[in-house]
Amino acid sequence: MTTEAVIAAAAAKGRTRKAWRELPVLVVVALVLAVLVKTFLVQAFFIPSGSMERTLHGCPGCNGDRVLVNKVVYAVRDVHRGEIVVFDGVDSFDSEVPDLPPANGLQKAVRGVTRLVGLGAPGEKDYIKRVIGLPGDRVACCSNGHVTVQPKGSDRAVELHEPYLFEDDEQVFCAAGTDAQCPAGSPGVLVPEGRLWVMGDHRGASSDSRANGTIPIDKVIGRAFVVVWPFPRVKTLPVPDPFR
Repeated sequence: MTTEAVIAAAAAKGRTRKAWRELPVLVVVALVLAVLVKTFLVQAFFIPSGSMERTLHGCPGCNGDRVLVNKVVYAVRDVHRGEIVVFDGVDSFDSEVPDLPPANGLQKAVRGVTRLVGLGAPGEKDYIKRVIGLPGDRVACCSNGHVTVQPKGSDRAVELHEPYLFEDDEQVFCAAGTDAQCPAGSPGVLVPEGRLWVMGDHRGASSDSRANGTIPIDKVIGRAFVVVWPFPRVKTLPVPDPFR
C-alpha cells in the first residue's frame, strides 16, 4: 500500500470515529428541538377513540390518525366555532379510552419518550372535539333533528346542518336539562364567559359537553389543523360550511 493510501485510510478512519462521537450530541440536539417545538409551536396528537369519526379515525388499541395542533394560534386570536381543538380535560371530562399502564419497563420508557416529543399516546387526559358554542351563545338540541346555536347578542337560534356527522344520536339537551325536561322551544344552554361548548362528530360515541359541561378556554391546548398520518388520510381540517 502506498503512503498516500495509508494516509487516506487513516483519515477516513478518523472521520468515522468523529462521526460516532458526534452522534450522541446530534441526538440530544434533535430531542431538545423536538421538545421546544412541541412546547411552544406545534404538537402531534394521536386519536385514541372513535368520538370524532368520520372526520378523524381512531379506536381503543388501533392505529388511529395523528394530527398536528397549532399551539400559537389562540395567543393571537379567539377560538372560532367549527374549529377542532385539543384541550386538557383533567378532573372535568370522562375518559373515552382505558388508561392502560405499561406492560414492562421498556414500554414505559418508550411511552415517556413519545410523550416528551409530543406523539400524544392514548390514555392521556387530552381530548379532541369540535367547538359548537362560544361564550354567550345558547346551544340546544334538537330542532328538526339538528343542534341549534343562538349566537351572543342574537335573538334567533340557527340550525346547524352538519354533513360531517357520523351516527348522530340527536340527544336532547337545553337549559332545563335533557330528554323530557326539554319541551319544544326551550331556551338553549347558555355558554358561560371564558368557556366553550364542544361536541364530537360521532355524536353516539362521544363524551362531550352534553355529559361533562363546558370547558375552560384556558384549558385549550391548540387547534388541530391537519392529519399527517396515516399517509392515505393526510388532509387539512378547515372550518366546515355550517359555521362560515
